[in-house]
Amino acid sequence: MSKYILKRLASTVITLWVVVTITFFLMRLMPGGPFDGEKKMPPQIKANLEQKFGMNKPVFEQYVIYLKNLCKLDLGPSMRYEGRTVNEIITDFFPASARIGIASIIFSLIIGVYMGITAALHQGKWQDSICMVVATLGITIPGFVIATLFIYFFALKLGWFNAIGLSSIKDYILPALALGGSSLAFIARLSRSSLLDVIRQDYITVAKAKGMGRRVVIYKHALRNSLIPIVTYVGPLIAGVLTGSFVIEGLFGIPGLGREFVTSIGNRDYTTLLGVVAFYSTFLILCNLLVDILYAVIDPRIKIQE
Repeated sequence: MSKYILKRLASTVITLWVVVTITFFLMRLMPGGPFDGEKKMPPQIKANLEQKFGMNKPVFEQYVIYLKNLCKLDLGPSMRYEGRTVNEIITDFFPASARIGIASIIFSLIIGVYMGITAALHQGKWQDSICMVVATLGITIPGFVIATLFIYFFALKLGWFNAIGLSSIKDYILPALALGGSSLAFIARLSRSSLLDVIRQDYITVAKAKGMGRRVVIYKHALRNSLIPIVTYVGPLIAGVLTGSFVIEGLFGIPGLGREFVTSIGNRDYTTLLGVVAFYSTFLILCNLLVDILYAVIDPRIKIQE
């Protein structure tokens, strides 16, 4: 296990280097620059800013300097927010995205797995039909449409929630539901198909033949083995929702990392854009590593080879 984890960590470093390298040079191909705007900046001021951020140096030299700073976990200063570093921006904006993401994941897993189990145990009946109709709607309707409907009905019409901001705990409900709608639907369909496949296996038939109760067979034997595909999906899902959804954050006025990432693209804020990409990539890779380790915990038949 330890050798496997070390190998994966080594591959994480290589993958992160590739992602940062591609992003770094692609940004230099984008038209314009961080100091270009509608109002033309005086040449001397622009030259001073480029010197301050090292942009007057050759591109490859800038790349080497950035990699050295990245190895020290220094993501550099923001080019658009005076006096702020990228580390500070991630520290300030990530918690809001993380709280919304955690609430969304909990909601998606609990409701999605419950719907999938209900549909599988009542295959072909009205319970199955209702769960699959809801799941289909969750997949086909975009999250921003769900968010807009939530804001209109529950915030503006009924006044149960605030339309913008996170002033109280209940203000997390609407964005979490909107963000988790599609993942809930996918988890429901995935858990249904996985559970149906497992309960048709021979060992489940043997367990029933031994006189075990239906609840014991389903929840002790079948459900645990049917969780493997769900764990595979949840790994990237965690990284995605915890780092923020810029659409949902923008609609609900949430100061999250996703919205900041999109803003950095429009502002050509190279250091912020690179820093968020590096942060997101690292988070995603580590979540996938955690998923691989959980395989062996959930299903003892799966062994991680040294």
